[in-house]
Amino acid sequence: MNPMTNLAACEPCLPPPPPSVVNDGELASGRYAGRIARIDWSGLRAAQQRSAWWRRCHHKRWQYVGLAAEHWFIGLAIVDLGWAMSAFVYVFDRQRRQVVLDWSQDGLPGLSGWVRDQPVQGGEARFRGLGAELCIRPVAPEVASDALAVRVVAGGLRLQVELDLSRAPPFLLAVGPVQGGLGHATQKSPGLPATGWFELNGQRHVLQGATGSLDSSNGLLARETAWRWASAHDRRLGFNLQQGYFGDQENVLWLDGALLPLGAATFVFDPARPLAPWHIHTDDGLLDLRFRPEGARQARRDVRIAASDYIQPVGTFHGWVRAAPGGPTLPVEGLLGVTEDHRSRW
Repeated sequence: MNPMTNLAACEPCLPPPPPSVVNDGELASGRYAGRIARIDWSGLRAAQQRSAWWRRCHHKRWQYVGLAAEHWFIGLAIVDLGWAMSAFVYVFDRQRRQVVLDWSQDGLPGLSGWVRDQPVQGGEARFRGLGAELCIRPVAPEVASDALAVRVVAGGLRLQVELDLSRAPPFLLAVGPVQGGLGHATQKSPGLPATGWFELNGQRHVLQGATGSLDSSNGLLARETAWRWASAHDRRLGFNLQQGYFGDQENVLWLDGALLPLGAATFVFDPARPLAPWHIHTDDGLLDLRFRPEGARQARRDVRIAASDYIQPVGTFHGWVRAAPGGPTLPVEGLLGVTEDHRSRW
């Protein structure tokens, strides 16, 4: 018998989300199992003491979608920087071990798009640019369907995918202070069934057996922000790990329907050789993984008022996880996902 099979029936390891990310003027700090309807910082006492211009420039929102399939990995994001909009999408061909499409564009907030404060259900992220449109929205908001539609037309790519949230294990909600900023909240999803297709270079590809994941984040962040990140999912097992501006707040493991908190993560890799193997582990002894990159999307930009140094390798994770300290280990072999090393001046 698999010792992990009864995890889904156990008592929740994390409490349900609070009604708001702000409680009596202070951050409702913590990790929670479930979705929150809205992320609203207007009642945060520390934010009220800052100017409207500071709040606008430091308020960052983004929606990221990762789509993992046997031969493909697709990553896309819509980002509201407060003073600008940005979007990107890339397609990684695992057989050729290279990025076969890498598109990005900037725009103006409101005019070029938006990221709503509703992080998942009922929310919407949209970007419209020169010859491009990206949209992440509920499939049928008028009937409160529990599915998200992801649509992309950009750089010669057409993509239509639906993510099924109806039978998903609990999402993570993490709320807390951040280095140099006032507060941050993020909703991270477990692995979600993804169905759909994409067209590129005149060829249509159906995403058979694909798994999607969501990162819906919203915070009042520092001008200089840096992080390392790792995420990978299938229908049974997944994890989200971050080392940097948000501490260990968003470090969790999904296992057989249960959402389990993890300790602080350590990323061991050579920034000068990001396609060499990585070693990632948590200080509670619940996760120890080796990451084998297959390729990466990379972008370096510096326009004086803003800069970004970013690499997101795609590859597979190998090692083990466990549900409790000293408990039996569950092997992880060939789990497709990404790591990231990112520094922003925004």
